Amino acid sequence: MDARPLTEATFLVLAALADRPRHGYGVIGEVAGLSEGRVTLRVGTLYGVLDRLVTEERVELDREEVHSGRVRRYYRLTTGGRQALEAELARQEANARAVRTRLAVRPA
Repeated sequence: MDARPLTEATFLVLAALADRPRHGYGVIGEVAGLSEGRVTLRVGTLYGVLDRLVTEERVELDREEVHSGRVRRYYRLTTGGRQALEAELARQEANARAVRTRLAVRPA
């Protein structure tokens, strides 16, 4: 498993898929909600991230549905994707603990 830190967009896309499969616009909305509006994914960015995550076997196609004459592709998290998300969460939590400790120290 690749131990490089995940980009914020990748982290949030994986998080958006952690509870259930979603189609592209569903992922975009979930990312906006998870980030409280700080991150707004463009369609091109999202599909670039999803394509890479599929290649890395962290996300896979769940199903396709036709909606209003267009195909919606639903993606789901794989075991590898869940492991990557958990590893990144642990890394971010460790960084936050270190900073909290540093901020608690009062300069003399």
